[in-house]
Amino acid sequence: MKDLFDHPIDRRGTGSAKWDLMDKLFGVPLDGGLAMWTADSDYPTAPCVLDAVRGQIDLGIFGYFSDVGLYTGAVQWWMKERHGWHIEQDWIVTTHGLGNGVAMCLDVYTQPGDSVVIFSPVYHEFAKKIRRADRVVTECPLKREGDRYELDLEDAQRRLTGNETMLIWCSPQNPSGRVWTAEELRAVAAFAARNGMVLLSDEVHHDLVYPGETFVPMAVAAPEVMDRLVTLTAASKTFNLAGMRVGSLTISDPAMRAAMQARLEALDSKPNSLGLMMTAAAYSPEGAVWVDAQVAHLNGNRAVFDAAVNAIPGLRSMPLQATYLAWVDFSGTGMIFDEFNARVRDIAKIAASPGPDFGAGGESFLRFNLAAPRATIEAAGARLKRAFADLQ
Repeated sequence: MKDLFDHPIDRRGTGSAKWDLMDKLFGVPLDGGLAMWTADSDYPTAPCVLDAVRGQIDLGIFGYFSDVGLYTGAVQWWMKERHGWHIEQDWIVTTHGLGNGVAMCLDVYTQPGDSVVIFSPVYHEFAKKIRRADRVVTECPLKREGDRYELDLEDAQRRLTGNETMLIWCSPQNPSGRVWTAEELRAVAAFAARNGMVLLSDEVHHDLVYPGETFVPMAVAAPEVMDRLVTLTAASKTFNLAGMRVGSLTISDPAMRAAMQARLEALDSKPNSLGLMMTAAAYSPEGAVWVDAQVAHLNGNRAVFDAAVNAIPGLRSMPLQATYLAWVDFSGTGMIFDEFNARVRDIAKIAASPGPDFGAGGESFLRFNLAAPRATIEAAGARLKRAFADLQ
């Protein structure tokens, strides 16, 4: 199965946001540049998913679709088999991807002017979606302890204004790849409950966990907060299906679930039938085998990338416990963001996600996507070495 992940695919000119937008967004030319920013992968999805698409193409009809049972049953099976989490099928509410899921939760469970807590540095779209919805960001910085981030809930409590109605949590953590312990998750859940906040747990990277680490769903760690918990999951990162725009909100509380369903009905928001079929095919025994092979490939990629980056004086790639997103600290170079970013952009010709976009604590960082053939990772390491050659 190794060839599935090391077979190069030229995505330039295919409408890929990751590749075709990197010149416009980052100033990295499509010709000769490496796209290592947005979180999707540069190898094909699982064969079982492709077979499902071919089957629908062979049928030749893409009409109205009514039966979501295959999809919800597959989600239920996956969560139980892969994450030890038993859910009921009717707890699953489907949105047009998890970005839409976060936006819908802000719309349904908060009011304009409400404050929403995030722990930074964290996925930049959280803050953007909060502000677009006319809500206010309450930013609570994580505490850096060497090569990992830790919670500081005492500091977070002091930052609250009393206007907070929601907490958006990221597990595993993006951008650092931190896997939270059950004890830490219970502490976050208690913090949300104590302050009367709805708790959104974005767990989209939960399948991409490295050997020796254990991911625990928030619902398993802290079942006592199920009356305020919405868990966000999707096959989008694991199987690179983001373009299909299918996300799952798992909501066990009947009143919270009814409110979300009513709002989606009012907006006439219905699932994408092909996306549902692809997710159902992905969440299968065959899909599980492919995911395990992918994690093994990514584990090799992170070792190659970390070795190359950490050999450059002043650079430090924080050790990943999960995700394919490497979080690289450039503070040891003594350069400000614009200086080291210019080298990565103009000399290495790599489009990486800017650390400051992730909030407080990201000022000295860039985030690099490692979900690519091994040759891409090796090339990135060589380019970074060249870009900072004067430090060696």
